[in-house]
Amino acid sequence: MLTLDSKKTLLVATLVGAVAAIPVHADAQVAPKIPLEKLQSMFANMRAQTPWNIDGPLLWGYFFIDADRTRLDAAAATLKDKGYRVVGIAKVDGHDLFRLHVERVEVQTPDSLYARDIELEALARKLHIGSYDGMDVGPPPAAAGRGAPQD
Repeated sequence: MLTLDSKKTLLVATLVGAVAAIPVHADAQVAPKIPLEKLQSMFANMRAQTPWNIDGPLLWGYFFIDADRTRLDAAAATLKDKGYRVVGIAKVDGHDLFRLHVERVEVQTPDSLYARDIELEALARKLHIGSYDGMDVGPPPAAAGRGAPQD
């Protein structure tokens, strides 16, 4: 016999499964995991808390996760052709997953980073990669280790 709570759980699980089963075209624009407002806040925090020139080139890293390394190899080749440096593909500790890390020195704004996230999520869908896992940022290589670049 199903209780009211177990019926609700079953209904939610059925709805989640049904939504997940809806095919999404690989080129369809889907909002990234990080909302634009959070990216705007991230940029404001970087301005306040780092010596970096936030309006200049920074080292942006982007990450993808999948259980099938060959899919990540395909993404690495595609991204290398687009000017990214492939840092590597490594096993995720304690999981049957791999993580692709690519990077590129570039100027970003909250809006351009939001657009980049959309682009990289679309690539992940197109190549059937489990997840575009987001980004990180640091000073450009010439400025790493010596603080803020001098004008």
